[in-house]
Amino acid sequence: MTEQITAENCYEILTAAKKQGLDDLKEKAYRFMSDNFLQILRDPAVYGRLTGGEREMILSIRMGGTQALMVAEISEVYDRIGSRPPSRESSRPQSPLSVVSLEENYMIQYYNEAAKNWKGLTRMPDDVNTKGCGICTMYNYLFVAGGIKGHGEKSKLSDKVFCYNPATDTWSEIRPLNQARSQLKLVSMDGYLYAIGGECLFTVERYDPRMDRWSYVAPLPKGAFAVAHEATTCNGELYVSGGSLFYRLLKYDSKRDDWIECPYNNSRKKSADMVAHRNFIYRFDVNRDRGVSVFRYHTVAKIWRETATLPRSNPIPFRCAVVNNCIYCVNKSETLQFIVEDEENAHFGAETLKAPPEAKGALFPFVLCLLHKA
Repeated sequence: MTEQITAENCYEILTAAKKQGLDDLKEKAYRFMSDNFLQILRDPAVYGRLTGGEREMILSIRMGGTQALMVAEISEVYDRIGSRPPSRESSRPQSPLSVVSLEENYMIQYYNEAAKNWKGLTRMPDDVNTKGCGICTMYNYLFVAGGIKGHGEKSKLSDKVFCYNPATDTWSEIRPLNQARSQLKLVSMDGYLYAIGGECLFTVERYDPRMDRWSYVAPLPKGAFAVAHEATTCNGELYVSGGSLFYRLLKYDSKRDDWIECPYNNSRKKSADMVAHRNFIYRFDVNRDRGVSVFRYHTVAKIWRETATLPRSNPIPFRCAVVNNCIYCVNKSETLQFIVEDEENAHFGAETLKAPPEAKGALFPFVLCLLHKA
């Protein structure tokens, strides 16, 4: 019976297992629901009939693996060298997507702490538009949204959104954005996805996974971030900075559906990335002469301060991801470790990790929990 568990019959199997005291079968039904969490979440005939404790349990099972640092290879918007060939035109794929084993398919890799090396996890399907896309994780799924499809005069913005499930090692396509966009920022907060801005766009969309629907929310203030902004969430609040006004920081108030101006940062340099850890937002600025400067914003006290520097000659820009108390700063040359010991002590570690071998594109780091990978 366990081989026949599907999204359509999993609740009936769970109910039967409870009545007959079949604990092993009951656990397998919960595991199926956990492995296919988004599909179950959208089905009121299943998710709506689970108790609050059962909902928490299947999500806890899903998030219970070991956190792993990962990188997705993507195409830089303005990188003309070694860029990805055009994707083949096709109709909207069925779920799950088939992954075409072509040389140009970009890889997603994870860092194996025990072996101290990078290992391949999956390849990006040919339908995913990696140039100028937005990437984030939610419920231990990876989401890739928007981007640019095609090259040169034939290129166009994409509204497609793809999802990778590490529990089943499958890709699928979810509801497309209301508005095609590139160079957007994609973040998750309180069980929603937010697609923020993009090149010359100020609109913001929110995705409800239970309804499989994108809805517009308050747009960014006019003139705020025409392009190249950064975004993160901290303690249930959404922050955006960077862009053409490097020092500006905005906070989204979900209750009022409005954007609030936060205190300015003293730095006027372009930020490489911005991430959150506990009550703080850490902003990493890259300066050709000075190296890397780290500024920290206390989201409760609303105060900026410079917290660390790393002298480097012509440092290469990077992107960041947080695993436990370490902020990993990743590019194709190396991975820096910025260690946050407590609220007063944070510094760059002496050790740098090797970059993923033979990466063909730029590297976008993120974190997923892996249950079955060694």
